[in-house]
Amino acid sequence: MVLRHPPIRIYAVVIISVVLLIYLHSKFAPAKVKHRSLFDDISNSTLGFQEILVVGLPSRTDRRDGMLLQAALSDMRISFVDGVYGKDIPDSAIPTTSEHERMNDASLGSWRAHMNAIQEVVRRNLTTALILEDDTDWDIRLKHQLKEFSLSAQALTQPLLGSSELYVDPTYPKPSADSPKVVPDLSFAQLPSTELPKISPYGDSWDLLWIGHCGMHFPFEDNPVIPKGRVIHQDDVSVAQKQYLWTLNIPFTLKEKYPEHTRAVHHVQEGVCSLGYAISQRGAQKLLHEIGLKDLTDGFDILLRFFCEGAKGRKRHECLTVQPALFHHHRAAGPLSAASDIGYHGPGFRDRSSTDMVRWSVRLNADTLLEGGSEIVDQYPDA
Repeated sequence: MVLRHPPIRIYAVVIISVVLLIYLHSKFAPAKVKHRSLFDDISNSTLGFQEILVVGLPSRTDRRDGMLLQAALSDMRISFVDGVYGKDIPDSAIPTTSEHERMNDASLGSWRAHMNAIQEVVRRNLTTALILEDDTDWDIRLKHQLKEFSLSAQALTQPLLGSSELYVDPTYPKPSADSPKVVPDLSFAQLPSTELPKISPYGDSWDLLWIGHCGMHFPFEDNPVIPKGRVIHQDDVSVAQKQYLWTLNIPFTLKEKYPEHTRAVHHVQEGVCSLGYAISQRGAQKLLHEIGLKDLTDGFDILLRFFCEGAKGRKRHECLTVQPALFHHHRAAGPLSAASDIGYHGPGFRDRSSTDMVRWSVRLNADTLLEGGSEIVDQYPDA
């Protein structure tokens, strides 16, 4: 029997068919594979930022243990930046361009610790970073909360779909002389379609996202430089009832004028406490210039306020915030004297751990999460 080879033209047809299939697959592959949304990055171990940095004194091993546990239980990856003692900072290293007394050592140490974290972002050329203090806690639903925050941030700062210069907020990016002093609230349930961000899931134009604090105002009507837009998210079940909410900023407009379980996203005005904030690379460089090298007259959180609002010889920068905040103080049981390395909290004793305004606290539900349980403790159940 004679074996015959297939005609050469058959080989040619097969080869051409395979090449054509490969080409068509690459050209018309599903968009979700070719252009994965930045929005999905919020679910990763750094919450859509390049790194998460935690600031604190190396001697507070108790706090590092707590933060590492909380991060592990939240599928988050964190790195520590060593804090410093203010007494170890020489006068020559403190920016001073006007005559005033040296700040207290606790405030100096806090300032330098945060500047070291910001310096790290610039040195490593990180695109973005989230910076947390080492006594913070958050909700088990943090990633979901951040996804909703990102949608609100995009609505406020990204151009409307199909445009490069039009925004839903008529006072953004900067109010003009004829801009309205009050703009209608944007409902989270009906956000406008905007251009998708290309750099960060939280938008492309921000310098700082102040998402952990002890108080924040809505932009004042008479402030000529801060945009007035705000996104209002009603029926947010992760927000505690009003009776559990508090602030260092009075009046507490969110609590006084909006319904129960409301969260708001807006531009920064008079923030207090630097529990958690994210910075872009551009923002980090500006912070080094505006806070690291200019006159050191106030605590770090007040300097952040000046940075965002353009006060005390500093330019205004793009800063967004959220009320209630997403990161809050965790107050561990034990001596009150151990509650802070900045201020003295007295000689008393705290019998029970708590976290301010966080309903499903990661720290306080650690036992359940470690055992794989489902009975989550709500610190602030509805009455």
